[in-house]
Amino acid sequence: MSTREAYTEPSQNDDKSHTGRCQAGGVKKTLMMTAALVAAAVTLGACGTSTTSAGPSASTATTTTTQPATSAEHNHADEMFAQMMIPHHQQAIEMSDMVLGKQGVDPKVIALATQIKAAQGPEIQQMQGWLTQWGATAMSPSSGMPGMPGMSGMPGMPGMQTGQGMMSEQDMAALQNAQGVAASKLFLTQMIAHHQGAITMAETEIKTGQSPAAVALANSIKTSQQREIDTMKTLLGSL
Repeated sequence: MSTREAYTEPSQNDDKSHTGRCQAGGVKKTLMMTAALVAAAVTLGACGTSTTSAGPSASTATTTTTQPATSAEHNHADEMFAQMMIPHHQQAIEMSDMVLGKQGVDPKVIALATQIKAAQGPEIQQMQGWLTQWGATAMSPSSGMPGMPGMSGMPGMPGMQTGQGMMSEQDMAALQNAQGVAASKLFLTQMIAHHQGAITMAETEIKTGQSPAAVALANSIKTSQQREIDTMKTLLGSL
């Protein structure tokens, strides 16, 4: 048999089969390329999400590290407020103790003196704690307010040179010697002036202070002592 005779011309079916295989291969390649593109997109998306998620954490960390320490959240006015209000409160407690130790004092005056002592004692401790925290010293008897024995005034806080309602040695001696109704009236008269001075000091702190805790205490003192002034004026008018 010759070579020409051995050759068999491809049939139409063979052409279709070959074409099908080519088409199938093309589809397969297209699918593989599509899958690769999808995978790449997913990977990029994941990276983007990871970066976005890390953002707030980094921001939070920065915010936390830049928060100032509590001891730094104060200024000179805060220190002066505590240094001046402590002896002011101490004198109010001394005045209250005087009237509480007397006979014949009006029961409402006794109740008021007890209330003043109970409120101002813890406030003294609070302010002493601030001074310790701030590294500031408490006011010494030789450098403080006029009106307190041995005190000659303290510059640096507006309006503090006048004593702000502090009683003099003579005032304290008069209260110590008073008895009965006279003691009740004198205590109320003196304490009204004393409270008015404390309110002036508190208002200065509210305007110029920086420590949130100190300003909050100043607001509390202003509110509570104004209320007590109103009560004392009413009591004084009834005696």
